[in-house]
Amino acid sequence: MKLRRTVAGIALVAAVLGTAACSSGAPGETSSSGGKADLTFWSWVPGVDKAVDLWNSENPDIHVTLEKTPAGSSGTYAKMYAALKSGKGAPDLAQIEYQELPGFILEGGLVDLGPLGMDDVADQFSDWQVSQSTFNDKIYAVPQASGPMGLYYRSDVFASLGIAPPTTWDEYAAAAKTIHDANPAQYINTFPPQNSAWFASLAWQAGANWFGLDGDTWTVDIDSPETLKVAEYWDGLREQGLIATIPDFANEWYSELQNGNIVAWPSAQWGGEIISGNAPDTAGKWAVAPLPQWSADAPFASANWGGSTTAVLQGTDNAAAAAKFAIWLNSDPDSIDLLVDGGYGWPATKDAVTSSKALNQPDPFFGGQNVNADVFEASEAAVDVDWGWIPTTAATYTHLNDGFSAAIAGNGTFVDAVKAAQTATIKDLQDKGLKARAGK
Repeated sequence: MKLRRTVAGIALVAAVLGTAACSSGAPGETSSSGGKADLTFWSWVPGVDKAVDLWNSENPDIHVTLEKTPAGSSGTYAKMYAALKSGKGAPDLAQIEYQELPGFILEGGLVDLGPLGMDDVADQFSDWQVSQSTFNDKIYAVPQASGPMGLYYRSDVFASLGIAPPTTWDEYAAAAKTIHDANPAQYINTFPPQNSAWFASLAWQAGANWFGLDGDTWTVDIDSPETLKVAEYWDGLREQGLIATIPDFANEWYSELQNGNIVAWPSAQWGGEIISGNAPDTAGKWAVAPLPQWSADAPFASANWGGSTTAVLQGTDNAAAAAKFAIWLNSDPDSIDLLVDGGYGWPATKDAVTSSKALNQPDPFFGGQNVNADVFEASEAAVDVDWGWIPTTAATYTHLNDGFSAAIAGNGTFVDAVKAAQTATIKDLQDKGLKARAGK
């Protein structure tokens, strides 16, 4: 697969720079699982505290101390990089999102978990999530969860206006107009200018594939026709005033969810906990439908937003014990149920759909709908698994965020932002000493 070639090439490119991850015989990778160990774990995942407590109660010889960090925070990653560079203060384990793994591999910051148990259990995990964690045939993280997408919508508002859940993006645009025309305070959604990860997922669904590797040269195709189509679509809704443009995951956005002025949200499986946790008084008024499609005649296509892994950082004196915990955390049925209850995302294990009691329950908040069986199981199966990442993804997101914010302020368009990010991303890679070119 294209993705496997892409991620496998990271270690090759890193080796050219002299920063490749250490071999399996390096210090910190071969510590014995015997004896007692005290581990520090940095994570933001909801429900992980209960899972850690369960582990500690059952494994007195390997104690895990959880330190909660901001979700997906660039500041958290910066602290990890600084600690790795200085050799001081790094945790034994850390939560790392899929798009951030290439950067850590480039810096030689992660332990090869294959000899520490992952080679033996890799086939228990989703193939595509394992491939996201595999570099040069070495598995550097235990897959934890992904974020297959669907459409959350206020079923009461849609029903009152005679709107069926949109099955295509054309129908979504028509629904946006009906909703806003009926009540100018209401919008179908917001385009969040500072959340390019969300936009990337929509481009992913449209068939884009931003990053690849040709030999030792990174290819960048952010401004592909598929991505430009998505940007033009949201430009059109914005120019017509049919969507809000406030940031998501901010106080104003939560308030608009609560008061019913934001009535739909294309989001990941973990988004249900965001809505229910921040707009509890709207219980029973929401439902979930499949993500709208670009073509009603094409095979169903979904995308992934978010998802992360548990990785063991270089420098730990207890790599084997840390790997044992990381594998348990993400494969033990009781642990998975605690994480699912917390809203951590779609489990990475292949049998989670059948083995997880928490994943197969009607949800009272969504009117008794079993949203996982109805929507997200099929969504996960329809994700294009060829999508991969580059070591400078965070910088790409910043370029897009800046461009989207400028467009909302009246300077340019979303299309302009995409084109500018294409050029800037190639330069980012080249500035790191990597070969890069446009993917066309």
